[in-house]
Amino acid sequence: MTNESTVCAVCGGSRTASTTTFTVDLNSSLLVVRHVPALVCRQCGEEWIANSEAARLEEMVQDAQNRHAAFEVMEWGEPVAA
Repeated sequence: MTNESTVCAVCGGSRTASTTTFTVDLNSSLLVVRHVPALVCRQCGEEWIANSEAARLEEMVQDAQNRHAAFEVMEWGEPVAA
């Protein structure tokens, strides 16, 4: 029996633990975060980021906005300013 959490909701393919690149356009700046943990469908490539990772991404976005950088590339493991 297939675990429902491993089935892609888009195409029915198999989802596997992997990483993705998260990009957000903040109007006055652009942030790219590489190597974000995600589930990725092997068949169609659809990606899912867990709530805990999404919360951390929100912190990273806020941190980038506070620095007023026009363009920034971060790695997933980089610390976020307090």
